[in-house]
Amino acid sequence: MSIPRLFAEAELSEGLEVPALPGQGHYLGQVMRKREGDPVVLFNGRDGEWRARIAAIRKDRASFIPETRLREQSSGPDIRLLLAPVKRDALDWTVEKATELGVRRIQPVITARTVVGRVNTDRLRAIAREAAEQCERLDLPDIAEPLDLHAALDAWDGAPLLVGDARGNARPLGVVLAGKAPPLGLLVGPEGGFTGQELDAVRRRPFVSPAALGPRILRAETAAVAGLAVLQALAGDWAVPI
Repeated sequence: MSIPRLFAEAELSEGLEVPALPGQGHYLGQVMRKREGDPVVLFNGRDGEWRARIAAIRKDRASFIPETRLREQSSGPDIRLLLAPVKRDALDWTVEKATELGVRRIQPVITARTVVGRVNTDRLRAIAREAAEQCERLDLPDIAEPLDLHAALDAWDGAPLLVGDARGNARPLGVVLAGKAPPLGLLVGPEGGFTGQELDAVRRRPFVSPAALGPRILRAETAAVAGLAVLQALAGDWAVPI
């Protein structure tokens, strides 16, 4: 049976007892049928990855003892996603896949055609944590609180930001990426697309480059995942030999 891999918030150090996060004790005991002494793997985004054992488990509580560091801490390239929130299932899926693709930060942006009134960032952080546990990331993406599109652009640090251009007059994403390296960002609009005024305002920003995502109209969640995959393949850690 596979060894559970779990995110921890506490410091990870040999012999230092670590409390389980809410829900982890129930998962280990009731779902995975684990007992005291069974192995787990822990990571916290700071201290690398550790092989540990379950020190105590009772109902919904548990604690662990780290024993051996398996991997030193490392981070992937600084690739960010700015995404107009879509409906719940599609947004959950996008956050899960963006985490698997190694994105460092996810910034929800509110646009004129955004149809979602509220973004549950706590739920999105839980989804990202579970995805990171499964895909063997050593850190979690930062899930930011939603910002108005223009406020998000005002707060941008000047890194190259690529925006999908559905008007059909932009260069292909791979061409726009040539010569660029992280930090990089990808901006994906809402289901109905940006308004003309929004797209014009975005394109006036000096750090923004319009980019075409192929000849077909993509759903917002498809555009986000496809665009991130291209960024990783051409400018991220997919381009680095393993």
